[in-house]
Amino acid sequence: MRAVLCSILTLWMAATAAWADDRPVVIELYTSQGCSSCPPADAFMAELAGRDDVIALALHVDYWDYIGWKDVFASPAFTARQKAYARAAGSRTVYTPQMVIGGVDHVVGLQPMEVADLIAAHRAAPSPVELGVERGEDGFVVRARSAKPEAMRVQLVRYVPEKTVAIKRGENGGRTLRYTNIVTEWHVLANWDGTQPLEMAVQAPGDLPAVVLVQRRGPGRILAAARLR
Repeated sequence: MRAVLCSILTLWMAATAAWADDRPVVIELYTSQGCSSCPPADAFMAELAGRDDVIALALHVDYWDYIGWKDVFASPAFTARQKAYARAAGSRTVYTPQMVIGGVDHVVGLQPMEVADLIAAHRAAPSPVELGVERGEDGFVVRARSAKPEAMRVQLVRYVPEKTVAIKRGENGGRTLRYTNIVTEWHVLANWDGTQPLEMAVQAPGDLPAVVLVQRRGPGRILAAARLR
């Protein structure tokens, strides 16, 4: 019986050789083109996006659109995600710019040293989830396994690596600003309890980069993330 179990484990490991082993930390920046405090944080995101140990994602919110400039990247879904984080943290207030590190730590404003410390802390923290993503014929294949059963969501993020926008009105009127890793889609692929290994094929048309992440329900801690550029 033990030999059979070992054989099964060997086959499973061989089939999932593409596990993500760099354990990047996901950083979500909630920002707006209508916020005069946001450009320094947007510029900082460009630095973070160049790091291999970080997955930097910019989510543009829509609640500043009323003050004179409609953010061309904003989505009410991203506003809702930021508000869900606030509720999970016991807060009634959302801010821009605000970074959420690893799904749990909130940094308001531009605080590079605090962000650096949090990246190091998340990199050092163990996770029960292993995640692998590899390209398939019409998209990619996601494989995950967990050492601890719990309520999790497997999510897909697509983003545009870079765009420059000339802002005509509002608090940043007259400025031309560069934005990095602009999220265009955020979808739940599956609810997963971790009791069994997960394997799924994902359709991902187009050539935009993609990120797959596994996050505790809540939203809570991001337990694993992998990207396909």
